[in-house]
Formats: sequence, C-alpha cells, structure tokens
Amino acid sequence: MKILVTLPTYNESENILPLIEALLGVSRNLEVVVVDDDSPDGTWRLVGGLAEKNPRVHLVHRRGERGRGSAGVAGFRKALDLGADVVVEMDADWSHHPRFLRQMLRATRRADMVIGSRLVAGGRETGRSPLRTVITLAANTYIRVLLGLPVRDCTSGYRVYRRWVLERIRWERVHSNGPAIVQELLVAAHAMGARIAEVPITFEERRAGKSTLNSKILLAGLAAQWRLLASQPPVRVL
Repeated sequence: MKILVTLPTYNESENILPLIEALLGVSRNLEVVVVDDDSPDGTWRLVGGLAEKNPRVHLVHRRGERGRGSAGVAGFRKALDLGADVVVEMDADWSHHPRFLRQMLRATRRADMVIGSRLVAGGRETGRSPLRTVITLAANTYIRVLLGLPVRDCTSGYRVYRRWVLERIRWERVHSNGPAIVQELLVAAHAMGARIAEVPITFEERRAGKSTLNSKILLAGLAAQWRLLASQPPVRVL
C-alpha cells in the first residue's frame, strides 16, 4: 500500500524538516508531498533541498497563489498522480502528531475516510485556552447539525482517504479556498456513501511559528457552510 501524506505550508520552516523525518519513519511505503505557497521564510527551499536527496519527498512550490483550500486540492492531485493508494492530509505545525497515524491507517481496513478526532472518546486538546475549546465544540455542533453529518469532529484537518474517494471528487467544482475545504470534502464523501470513521487524537498547540488563522477567516469558514448546504457536492457520478 502506497501512502502519500500531503502538507500544505506557509512559513513553517521551524517545523517542516523534523515533521517530515517523523512521518517517513511511520512506514517505508510512505511518501510526503509538501505544497508551499512561496513562504517568505524559505520553507520551500528546505523541502526542495531535501527532495533532491530523498525520492520519498516531493515539493509543489506555488507562486502567485495562496489559500488552504487550493493548496489542499493541489496536494491531493499530486498524490493521485504519484500513484497513492491512501492519501493523508494534516497540518505542518505538529498540532497533528505523526504518532496517531498508524492507528488511523489501520482504520482504513474498515473505513474509506478516517478522521483524527478530538471529540470522540479518548480524543482531546492540549495547550489551548478554554475559550478555544468552547469555540471548537460550538463550531462542530453548528456544522454537524446544519449539514446533517454523522461526524463529531467536522473541523479536523487530520484525515486519511482511500484513493477511490478522491478519484470521485470533481475538483473543478471544489470552491473553498480556506478552512471550509475540510467540510466541503466531508460533505462530498458522505454524499458518495463513503464509510467514515473517527479515531481519537490529541490535538496539540503548534510547536513553533505563527498561525495564519484569525477571527475573520474563522467567521468566513462558518458562513461558507450555508453555501455548502445550498450547493450540490462535487461528486463524480459513475
């Protein structure tokens, strides 16, 4: 089984190389795709240098385009082009720790999409304020009820997809360019009848660097759920 891990990055130079090293240690069948939006801190240079030495590391260096959503799509497409059987998406700041990945990969034996969840039994957050935890709970309740999703942690970006799920996505119809991309793909997977499982993880505060998430992006992401409710999911009809 060929595993491709996709890492959208922007200014993650302090985190990226140790994270890639840890990921490559999970399995000999695992490769990493970093999609970098021309980070001013030179994240792409570090990854490019490593990719020249290690064929299991791949860089997609995007110039003139930014956004978590489109970077995620670029990563998925690259992973499929590289022949992935299973595709992982996760953040590059260590909030999604590689130690949970083996358990998530094992869960693909019974599921087509696996979510690293803070909100099922055994899942939790550390290093975050009580207010952030309340916001996480409220946002997930809002999204789950509004979109009718059978998932507790709808905002988790730590996921594993079986190849066929991503192959059925009509990428030209994916419009979310921010954090709402994770809900758009969740809606699509649910609509196509994919088996979805949640595996407990501990979500940790980033190790280094500064998050690009702010209240404006958060509110825009919540507002985008109404567009997802009104639109047809981007699923290819077979």
